[in-house]
Amino acid sequence: MNRPILRHVACAAALSLAACSKAPPQALGTLEYDRIGMPAPAAERVVAIKVREGEQVAAGQSLLELDPTHTQADLAAAEAQAQQQQANLLELRVGPRQEDIAKARADLAAAEAQARDARAYYQRLLPLQKDNYAAAADIDRARAAAGNADGQVAAAKAALDALVHGTRPEQVAQGEAALAAAQAQAAAQKVLLGKLALVSPRAGRVDSLPYKLGDQAPVGAPLVVLLAGDAPYARIYLQEPQRARLRVGDTVQVHVDGHDKVYRGKVRLIRSEPEFTPYYALIGEDAARLSYLAEVTLGPDAAELPVGVPVRVDYPEAKP
Repeated sequence: MNRPILRHVACAAALSLAACSKAPPQALGTLEYDRIGMPAPAAERVVAIKVREGEQVAAGQSLLELDPTHTQADLAAAEAQAQQQQANLLELRVGPRQEDIAKARADLAAAEAQARDARAYYQRLLPLQKDNYAAAADIDRARAAAGNADGQVAAAKAALDALVHGTRPEQVAQGEAALAAAQAQAAAQKVLLGKLALVSPRAGRVDSLPYKLGDQAPVGAPLVVLLAGDAPYARIYLQEPQRARLRVGDTVQVHVDGHDKVYRGKVRLIRSEPEFTPYYALIGEDAARLSYLAEVTLGPDAAELPVGVPVRVDYPEAKP
């Protein structure tokens, strides 16, 4: 057999072996960004939208504003309530005025005078009872009036003592607690007012603006959805047989569907709990296997890649 024929036979054998050899294992997934949803802090109308969908924004950049009128009124009411409680507490700490104490002393003196008069009248009626010059009913009324006057004296004396001794510590503590509650309410309203002007917490790209100018979103509804980060990452699913071949920090090659360029990435996360294999990773016998979610960071050269595009990640070569 001559040399050309031998070469053809060798090439045919090599092609046959290559066709029969099994393709290297790959992990499948998609390109993703860290999504940041910014919920509505209050059910207010959208009065300003400062960005558009797809726009790149910096950290701290103004995004959207809600109508602050209602919250400003609530803040003013809360601040007024705090001022009132502060004045009440100051009054408790200062104690009663000297004029109030003087009035209480005068009330006590007047009550004592009435009590002396009532007792004297009762004492004058007692001798008249023997000769029936005074009715028993009149004497009973005089006795009751004298007792009532003595009670008025005791009440006036207690009121004077309360003013002289000043405010109780428990009343001051209650006033301090009421003031703290009012101030906390005012602070909460101030924080809420600040949240009505939404700013970007991180640099990223505006992915979605679900509500338009004039809309009123319910509390908790996402007003802005951001895609954070300079570049997307690959969210992949590791097949169970190859799970041990990949570790956090490994450098891998990432193939993006529709792109000839091969991107380099680094594994940043591998979940310890397995998940069921997603529908797009069902390959033959692997359909019944579990997969482990992992994330691979990409470099700045992948910044313009779209979200959701399928990717394939080559497993690193097995180490001897």
